[in-house]
Amino acid sequence: MRRVVEVWPFRPTIHHSRRLAEALRAETVGGVVMLAATVVALVWANVSTDSYEALHATTFGPASLHLDLDLREWAQNGLLTIFFFVAGVEVKEEFVHGELSNLRKAALPILASIAGMVVPVLVYLAVSWGAPGAGRGWAVPTATDIAFALAVLAVTAGAMPAALRAFLLTCAVVDDLGAISVIAVFFTNHLNLLALTAGAALIALYGLLQARRVRGPWIYLPIALLAWYFVELSGVHATVAGVALGLMTRVRNDPGEENSPAELATHRLRPLSAGFVVPVFAFLSAGVALDAGSLGTMFTDRVVLGVVAGLVVGKFLGVFGGAWLAVRLGLARLSEELHWRDMAAVSTLAGIGFTVSLLIGGLAYGDDPGRTNAVTTGVLAASLVSSVLAAILLRARVRNRAGAQDDDGHRRSIGDRS
Repeated sequence: MRRVVEVWPFRPTIHHSRRLAEALRAETVGGVVMLAATVVALVWANVSTDSYEALHATTFGPASLHLDLDLREWAQNGLLTIFFFVAGVEVKEEFVHGELSNLRKAALPILASIAGMVVPVLVYLAVSWGAPGAGRGWAVPTATDIAFALAVLAVTAGAMPAALRAFLLTCAVVDDLGAISVIAVFFTNHLNLLALTAGAALIALYGLLQARRVRGPWIYLPIALLAWYFVELSGVHATVAGVALGLMTRVRNDPGEENSPAELATHRLRPLSAGFVVPVFAFLSAGVALDAGSLGTMFTDRVVLGVVAGLVVGKFLGVFGGAWLAVRLGLARLSEELHWRDMAAVSTLAGIGFTVSLLIGGLAYGDDPGRTNAVTTGVLAASLVSSVLAAILLRARVRNRAGAQDDDGHRRSIGDRS
């Protein structure tokens, strides 16, 4: 590899592209890129609504294969499959090597995450009950955005114990698994069993080749593309194929193997997911009009109020309450490094729905642009509120911890002198 770099005439370009890829693997940069894409979408949609909508309506793809989709559909059904593939690999990594491999350690984030999916639904239904179309949006506040939540944690509380990040990451991973299950079960309008069987067979073939240690991306890429196509054709949301393929990817290293296929896949695809896939999806999904009328719906439309309350209040109550109850009942234990005030701060982060919440909102109200835009506004507002509240609480915890450490050090120094 070194010899190739030395003779390549554009070495600075390669050097900077590698640095960019490494940066995009970091949580902070990925979150910033996604936020920037959201801001651009909001500005464009409010400065030139017609051109933004025209961009959405741009359709391409072979109609003979039923792939003549508009840009937003390509982002939802196509690009996000890469995001969910990476999520699927992360889920498997957690089950094999991470927190989920140890039931004693995994109990707290698993139970907190389950409660963090159930309670927001109850809060949403309590607020929106009886409103037209309310029953279609119950799943919107169930999801936590991994990238955004970890980015806020990294920026505001990098000095917090690693156990806090592990708790949030594991909660988000279980949350994603639950969200994709909801999408597969509840948002399948029609089912083509022949196509679904073909997709499942290709996913099984991918897993078999992984188990047989067959190497080479050019073997797996056609299989993955065909699996995606048949799952898309079946009526099941195509992102399910991404998660399934991720779960089929081998995560254990063989003797003498430097990197497992899962490590190689995430190393190559994470920059693409963080730097292109999620920002493009955010750009095509987050552009809503922020005039007085649309903002007013946040206070008059009980579906939107339900989404906001579900994410901001329901997620906090679910994650924190689920964790507290699990410890109280003896089903799990809190790490010695953490305090319940740390858990309260990180539970607030769970209200950042964003990517998956926007996806579910689009699926739930795709035939009603007005309601889709209103729900999108609610998701953005709730994610912003949760981010700000969590940042304030986390910064306070960092200062309190630093102060406590200084006090301990001061007392020890006095004791040494005495």
